Amino acid sequence: MVVAITGCSGVVYGVRLLEVCRRLGIETDLIASRAAEEILKFELEKGVEDIRKLATRSYSPDDLAAPLASGSVRTDGMVIMPCSMKTLGAIASGVAADLISRAADVTLKEGRPLVLVPRETPLNLIHLENMARLNRAGATILPAMPAYYHKPEAISDLVDFVVGKVLDALNVEHELYRRWQGY
Repeated sequence: MVVAITGCSGVVYGVRLLEVCRRLGIETDLIASRAAEEILKFELEKGVEDIRKLATRSYSPDDLAAPLASGSVRTDGMVIMPCSMKTLGAIASGVAADLISRAADVTLKEGRPLVLVPRETPLNLIHLENMARLNRAGATILPAMPAYYHKPEAISDLVDFVVGKVLDALNVEHELYRRWQGY
């Protein structure tokens, strides 16, 4: 699975996804944007080197010669978590200026699952139109919107819910949250 972390608030979601994938034995290819590196320091007080240790492989966002830039390299899909509106807009426009947007473009053109986890609010019309365009192209738009029916007791429970929904979108079994049981 390709995991990209971009430069918006909520990098904890991408880091937690890497932790869970490692625990589940899922190989991950990590791409962290330059802006994500700064957000990692600010929000989690971690360097990108700490996060790279969680992935099977890691690539520079500038490395357009990396294997992930080619459709001939098979993956089970890609998650961009969190997904900045800059990255979302680039993908929606077909602009593959870095490895994250190129890998997402390859994922779409090869018909593989692409899950984008935007973490922005409020949304303007451009954001919404870009999301709709990507959804029509086959991407899953999964905003970081945790539920509360599982009675979260800590922020980590809210993070696990969103990570679990991403894994659900990729048909990966997990036990990160208690599923809805009804009233």
